Amino acid sequence: MSGRSRGVRAARVAVAVVLPGELALAACLASGVRPPGWALAGAEALMLAVLLLETWVLRSLYVAARARGADRRTARQAAVREAVPVTVRRLLLHELRALASLARWVRRGRHGVRPGDFAAAYTGPQTAMMYGLLFLMVTETVALAFLIPWPVVHRMILVLDLYSVVLVLALHAACVTRPHVVRPDGSLRIRYGALFDLAVPPDAVASVRVERRYPQGRLITLSEDGVLDLIVGSQTSVTLELNRPLPFTRPFGATGTARTIRFHADDPRALVSALRQPV
Repeated sequence: MSGRSRGVRAARVAVAVVLPGELALAACLASGVRPPGWALAGAEALMLAVLLLETWVLRSLYVAARARGADRRTARQAAVREAVPVTVRRLLLHELRALASLARWVRRGRHGVRPGDFAAAYTGPQTAMMYGLLFLMVTETVALAFLIPWPVVHRMILVLDLYSVVLVLALHAACVTRPHVVRPDGSLRIRYGALFDLAVPPDAVASVRVERRYPQGRLITLSEDGVLDLIVGSQTSVTLELNRPLPFTRPFGATGTARTIRFHADDPRALVSALRQPV
């Protein structure tokens, strides 16, 4: 096996492990779970090492493709396809969408909401927690600036800390700008930021009701009997019964089938009323 082939394989394995871990870490922060400082520092150092490896491999593949006569765009696409697994490309797309939501948030815009639609926010349980976490992260960044004596290490950690702050803020911005949507025809779009998006056609809805629950588990939890929980701030407030199984896609690309969907809306009664009375 050539050195470049070994590098590609190492890069694929590393990025397939580290980027999902980064997303999981961001999800923990968004959920109010604060990992210890050593865990954050170790994750940042590992992410930097993988980023450097990935950059070297992508450049090598790009140069090789150009040498074979490919144009710049084709060479870039070939390098990304060979070095980055499909699952990781999907996660990077989620991250880019979240970062783009920051600009939409500043403009007070909303994604996928058309005239006549009813938009239902769901960020209430996590807003105060998110700002509290961001304050702690900024405080930690400032403290490390005084504690780390080595300029090079200080700069690297500063960049990674600032990116972590921006990423957590972007995850929240994506939730604010991508609300649940009830269409005039009675269809429903259930979302969580850029990570989850499920369209429910009107003929699939059997019943809907306000039901506040406090389930345990991750953001997206599917039980053996087909109950899908989309948990925000450790709670759901709307229960949607379906008259047929409905497929959905998880953030990592895996699929599942739900017969009942429980999710959160800040004003669940307004969402249920809008869904029961389509135009």
